[in-house]
Amino acid sequence: MAGKAIAARAALGAALAALALAQAYGQSAQGDFVPVTDAEIQNPDPADWLSWRRTLDSWGYSPLDQINRENVGSLRMVWVRPLPPGHQEGTPLVHDGVMYFPGPADVIEAIDAKSGQLLWQYRRQLPEDIGNYLPVYDTNRNLAIYGNNIIGQAADNYLYALDARTGELVWETQIDEYTSGAKISSGPIIADGLAITGRSCEPEGGPDACVIVAHDATTGEEVWRTSTIARGDDPNDASWGGLPLEDRQQVGAWMIASYDPELKLVYMGTSVTAPAPKMSLAGSKYDYLYHNSTLALDVETGEIRWHYQHLVDHWDLDHPFPRMLVDTEQAPDPDAVAWINPDIDRGKTYRVLTGVPGKPGVIYTLDRETGEFLWARPTVHQNLISGIDGTTGRVTLNPENVPSEYGRMHTVCPSPAGGANYPSGAFSPLTGIMYLTANNTCSEMSALDPATNPGVYAMSSRQHIAPGAGDNVGVIHAVSARTGTTAWEFATRPGMQSLMTTGGGLLFAGDAGGWLRAMDQWTGEVLWQVNLGSSITGYPATFAVDGQQYVAVSTGRWLNDTFTPELTHGTQNTLFVFALPQAGIGHAGPYRAPVNSASRISIVDPAQAEGPASPATRSTRDGVYSAAQARAGEALYRQRCAACHGSDFQPAPGSPTVRGGAFMANWRGSSVADLYSYTRTNMPVGMGGSLSDAQYLALVAYMLEVNGYPHGQALDGDEAIMAAIAIE
Repeated sequence: MAGKAIAARAALGAALAALALAQAYGQSAQGDFVPVTDAEIQNPDPADWLSWRRTLDSWGYSPLDQINRENVGSLRMVWVRPLPPGHQEGTPLVHDGVMYFPGPADVIEAIDAKSGQLLWQYRRQLPEDIGNYLPVYDTNRNLAIYGNNIIGQAADNYLYALDARTGELVWETQIDEYTSGAKISSGPIIADGLAITGRSCEPEGGPDACVIVAHDATTGEEVWRTSTIARGDDPNDASWGGLPLEDRQQVGAWMIASYDPELKLVYMGTSVTAPAPKMSLAGSKYDYLYHNSTLALDVETGEIRWHYQHLVDHWDLDHPFPRMLVDTEQAPDPDAVAWINPDIDRGKTYRVLTGVPGKPGVIYTLDRETGEFLWARPTVHQNLISGIDGTTGRVTLNPENVPSEYGRMHTVCPSPAGGANYPSGAFSPLTGIMYLTANNTCSEMSALDPATNPGVYAMSSRQHIAPGAGDNVGVIHAVSARTGTTAWEFATRPGMQSLMTTGGGLLFAGDAGGWLRAMDQWTGEVLWQVNLGSSITGYPATFAVDGQQYVAVSTGRWLNDTFTPELTHGTQNTLFVFALPQAGIGHAGPYRAPVNSASRISIVDPAQAEGPASPATRSTRDGVYSAAQARAGEALYRQRCAACHGSDFQPAPGSPTVRGGAFMANWRGSSVADLYSYTRTNMPVGMGGSLSDAQYLALVAYMLEVNGYPHGQALDGDEAIMAAIAIE
């Protein structure tokens, strides 16, 4: 009963908070909300940012030009907001002056884009055991908007819609059980009224977990799902070499699609198999479709119209990254481009699919109507591909890096970190240039026998900076989409992150060291820069409100900081917004009605407080937690806390101890509510608030137990009750 009471109080508090924020927003903006149509998504207002890369062609380009090469030097910060804890790689979505931001672990916030004031927040309640099934389950890269709804993905494998005006849940549709090893790590695009998502799929989910799915964006009803693993009557079933269906695993589509509304084709890339070395499957002579491929799917049916395989992969070198859709003449320069289709009609304008789709850092340009190979060239140093047949597009691998025995070491470039990875490049129609973000990496790798080595990919990896890169991990390659020639390069010590181009002739670029730069699209000259203190892990966006242009970018923790251990930047999840001086600073947001919740007791003078809220009412000596809570807390401590605080309670340098004299010196005289609040806010490090309330209660119970306090009745989650229990 106590657990149900806690849940009921938490639900009531969340409902009251959501209602208060919704009322405040409704008073100022609800009546003015303009529903978003397919036509607007396909050709958005320049003031808005309506999709992941603003437009469905994945350019990452905005025509806004108020901020330009002449005045960008006066750009300044106008507001900043903290973001929820977790793995932060979000993209702002902006419509009609309201920003919708996808925080980690399904925390969605609507923000007044001019002032930075929070309008509403939606916080999804995730299963307590989700971390047992899904690694890095909390990544949330983007949202979509359609009609009156904001459409998001859920870590527990749901698609759901929120009312954009209030944050209230409109519908949710389960795609699969999260326990099946599948998650949606990136949000949808909207293509002709359909919300289309791919997913990561863990080996335990088998082939059924590896799908691309379309839902009706209005109702949430599933329309089609397409397997990314060929099987059964699929014409490419034989590409798995007769491998049993249950052993066909891990071919995910964990990034975001592009869409051509004229051709009615959705383009999405796929990842590697598990195990990755093909000697651990049916052998290296098979293709294992559709791993590491571009898929062109019919938007109405999900049928695969054509596919192109970029690489038969042995080393976790995924190809799920954005495909840029560009209409341009094709005249690849043989001096710059390694592999060219001899039948290209030079001077003809092609509808091409181009960019760097995978970790090897190779540009592939294909005819997006037919899938025909046109040309390809490397950007960063790579030793995986020895050749590509220009006529067929068939890739030949470097035999030195095709594993044939377990334990043999191979030098593989790029490493599984990429080359390219989730940070996205950009295209500018002003220059006809693709700006491609990359990292100079290699790795010493060997295939491992999956029968005796646990792990998903059955391989070992020791990463380092690529030869010839000097000390620089990050690099931007500016490459003509027409000729394949390099216009310029920009190299830097930290790893490079996502890019954005604008009509003002600017390229905005972030890096893992915290630097945000505005660069000249034609020359690469740095025109303005600022260090934001933490890695720039989110995708930038620009928008306009009341005639003023703004630039938004977000920070967090980069997962590949091992390349640059001397860079001592932070890991804070923060959203920054910049504008020119004329935009002003300190704008007041819309009116919010005050909310005075009766469910919380405020004590102005604890010494004079009376009744059950008094800190002197009870003591931890009275047995205020249950043995079951302590056991649950012990398991959580071993799993989530021991790495810093010590399995034997001898903490790592800089981490406080949770047992003994130091703990008591810190907490004696405080209340259990104080300990609970601190733990919930700060633990695990950098991910405070990422566990459930029940889990934080269990951790508090375990800390009380290891410090000698007896167990008794269950610890109640009501903070007013906990405030009445003194730690003595």
